[in-house]
Amino acid sequence: MPKYVVVGAGATGSATARLLAESGAQVRLVTRRGSGPSHPRVERVAADATDTARLVEIATGAAAVFNCAMPAYDRWPTDFPPLAAAVLAAAERTGADYVMLGNTYGYGPLDGPATPDLPLAPTSEKGRVRARMWQDALAAHAAGRVRVTEVRASDYLGAGAYSPFTLMVGAQVLAGVPASYPGDLDAPHSWSYTVDVARTLVAAAGHGDAWGRSWHAPSTSDLPVRELAVRLAEAAGVPAPQLGRMSPAELREIGRADSVMAELPEMLYLYDRPNLLDASATEKAFGILPTALDVVVAEMAAERPDTAGPTHSTASPGPSRG
Repeated sequence: MPKYVVVGAGATGSATARLLAESGAQVRLVTRRGSGPSHPRVERVAADATDTARLVEIATGAAAVFNCAMPAYDRWPTDFPPLAAAVLAAAERTGADYVMLGNTYGYGPLDGPATPDLPLAPTSEKGRVRARMWQDALAAHAAGRVRVTEVRASDYLGAGAYSPFTLMVGAQVLAGVPASYPGDLDAPHSWSYTVDVARTLVAAAGHGDAWGRSWHAPSTSDLPVRELAVRLAEAAGVPAPQLGRMSPAELREIGRADSVMAELPEMLYLYDRPNLLDASATEKAFGILPTALDVVVAEMAAERPDTAGPTHSTASPGPSRG
């Protein structure tokens, strides 16, 4: 019976653990508090993911280690590098393959669809953090110390997903209150369904040609925010969305009191223009097709709150918290 380790129990990490367990594998799911889904083949382990020695104990005998963890969005420069280094070191020392969950921050602003063979050219601090994590892992791969691959996703959709849309638009649409979004409401945008990302992670771990390169998760939709909000409202049977565009000044003002929202201005290039992800290589290599948007919005609509919530959230809007 194969054994795997998944670090991080957000929506994507939990979905990855469930998929592996449902395939018959034994899974150790590592979080600081030992949280995660309940499944007879998922062992929830409370551990500090920056503790390399502890991770080596946990990962010994594992076929692969999946890094789906993410620190607080406003602490990436300080907290992400030691976490990534510890998970990479644990994979190296145990002989496990290393599968990373990444995002598109490392590409920087683009004029066309992102393809996984693009050079990394980050223009943001968080993009530089993400790029360095991949470059460090790729260097270890090139040196023959470990096999690595990375699956990159765009902004997340799905039950329990965290992204600017789910936090700043989706929750408000479901609650029937106005929403304000810090980007172009009519720009095409790729959306990643958490379960599709998990399927891609699992497929990459089991494919002989996956190593030493990155892959894009298939997108469930490329709809602009305005149209996506309408689809969500229709699925939930709630009134039509009341959407407005948040100005940079308004975003800065919110950021004065909210350390996470203060991180968004440097990432606005992802939301003020078309932002599309080309996953054709993934679909061809792994045979993974995206889940239909109707299925995804129905899942999100089932999370409809009983009462209206705030018009913005202090929870991290980073796509990597899917």
